[in-house]
Amino acid sequence: MHAPALLWLFPGVLHGYRPTTEWHQSWTLFGGPATGALTALGHLDPTQPVRRYADPRAIERPFARLLRITRAGGPASAVQAVAALLDLITAASADDGSDELVDRLEQLALRSSSIHGYAADLGLSVGELREATRRATGSTPQEVVLTARLNEAKALLAESDLPVATIAREVGYDDPAYFSRLFSARVGQSPREFRRFGSVTGRKSSF
Repeated sequence: MHAPALLWLFPGVLHGYRPTTEWHQSWTLFGGPATGALTALGHLDPTQPVRRYADPRAIERPFARLLRITRAGGPASAVQAVAALLDLITAASADDGSDELVDRLEQLALRSSSIHGYAADLGLSVGELREATRRATGSTPQEVVLTARLNEAKALLAESDLPVATIAREVGYDDPAYFSRLFSARVGQSPREFRRFGSVTGRKSSF
């Protein structure tokens, strides 16, 4: 999982989300009768627990407002906090600028292929894939594929004892030497150095 994103964590439902790079985390815990109505209206959807954002400000601003109110305290803070929380839920329920197509591309990314091959698998022309990726992420299909591969490689290096050559193949690179050079250039550490000194654990703050 990479930022910016919002996760709905529902009571009694286990999850296995983790940051693939360093990130900052904010969270708010809420409940009560209104949550049932919000769920019925589709604002809280257990079938879509992850929402990704092309522009982090879309969700950071309502979180920041809620944080300011809860820190300030005062007689009216409880009512203001409820209003800020509803604003946050509304913002989270709005069109988040992401696209299911990007998720599908990230899933395909670990398979060795070309952008033409990925586009064909998605039933698109290369031009259509580029435009859809640009709208959803502001980036290119190549960057989405590379980021997905490197994030998976980091997780495998940190959480498994697989040889670097095996990890290279697992994330779509048939040439382990090329993978190592690319990883070093993008991450700033070789795969072996990352395994020894790196981490996929992010920092978090909470309110």
